Amino acid sequence: MNIQHLHLHVRDRSVSEAFYQEWLGMSVARRGECLTFMTDGAAFDLALMQDTEAAPLPSWFHFGCKLSTAKEVAALYDKMVERGLAIAKALCQGETLASFRVRDPDGHAIEIYWEQPGAPLD
Repeated sequence: MNIQHLHLHVRDRSVSEAFYQEWLGMSVARRGECLTFMTDGAAFDLALMQDTEAAPLPSWFHFGCKLSTAKEVAALYDKMVERGLAIAKALCQGETLASFRVRDPDGHAIEIYWEQPGAPLD
């Protein structure tokens, strides 16, 4: 069994759709009256539910998007900073991990990362 989707409540679906298209490369798979399903084209869907009074998620909550190299992580970080996106956690780079967190238009934290296969967690 694999986790197949994440469901988020958002204040403005069109703004969120544009963010996830531009920055995470997702595309709209289905759009209904109050729900959009976006896909990464591989195996993951993101459900965006229109909710003008969406409750905030806990401050520790985030979800992650893995890139192929540490250079890709650093390049995306630089581009997001240059464009003025809300960075929740600055870029951290080491021999086995490169990571940062950015906030989507509703403040949801997204970790963008690369990790060396088999690297220890600590």
